[in-house]
Amino acid sequence: MLLALAALIVAFASVEPAFASLDNLFSVLQSVSIVALLGIGVTITLAAGGFDLSVGSVAASAQMAASYVLVVWHGSALAAVAACLALGIVVGLLNGLLTTRLRVPDQLATLGTLFLLAGLQLIPTGGRSLSTGAMLPDGTSATGVFPGAFLALGRLRVFHDLVPLPVLILAVLALLAGATMETTRWGRVFYAIGGNEKAARLAGAATQRYRIAAYVASASIASLGGVLIAARVGRGDASAGHSLLLDAVAAALVGYAVWGARRPNVLGTVVGAIFVGVLLNGLTMLNAPYYMQDFIKGALLVLSLAFTFGIAGRREA
Repeated sequence: MLLALAALIVAFASVEPAFASLDNLFSVLQSVSIVALLGIGVTITLAAGGFDLSVGSVAASAQMAASYVLVVWHGSALAAVAACLALGIVVGLLNGLLTTRLRVPDQLATLGTLFLLAGLQLIPTGGRSLSTGAMLPDGTSATGVFPGAFLALGRLRVFHDLVPLPVLILAVLALLAGATMETTRWGRVFYAIGGNEKAARLAGAATQRYRIAAYVASASIASLGGVLIAARVGRGDASAGHSLLLDAVAAALVGYAVWGARRPNVLGTVVGAIFVGVLLNGLTMLNAPYYMQDFIKGALLVLSLAFTFGIAGRREA
């Protein structure tokens, strides 16, 4: 995957020199930063033997919640961020308790949460997007504003006005999550639970607590992604998040092919998100039809998984 990514960049740069400009490359990283963040959360739950399908709705609900705190309740940037993180923690606990205490299958539990949040986020605004001056269901209008400190989270560029802040946030979080999952006892227990939960429990691991922690981490990271969405667009978009789930899951699954890991891993997820972003950006610059994007992402996912589990698996056998 890394060699393919390098070859892809070289190919697009040779055809369209503007593709290789630093501004465009950092624009690609900024465009995939939200997807990569959500993919990291999905990766953590996959490592623990779960599968969080609610990350897209969590991010969408968080960006609506942040907007509501700012323009309806006239809250501060800190209050908006705190409200979103609290939302993520609550949703993560709900998913974790549904799967561990009530023994609802992971996909079904998180799918139910997805639909719950998809409807819940629309109730306070009557299904409308939320910005300064927007009409609320009670007939009043939202008079608050998005403060500059909040908008900076999605729009600020650092290091000589070059690196978008969301890219820096992704890099820091990816390093922390990757180091935790690959080099610490906690990470090894997550993978042990995902490999054989019964054996991990018999070995003394608190499997239920770890699985709950995985869902809390996933939803919290997704809520951070929602904050960055709201800060970037400067409003609460009622249609945001519709494609985030599929893109995040695709990034996490493509990550199985990175380094031949054949397992969920944070670095692979980030590389998978970047690979898809580079591919789509290059095709867009070459005037490829926009309606081909989903097909291309699906083909990439199928090919990477087929190579990882099919060809590489037979070679090992």
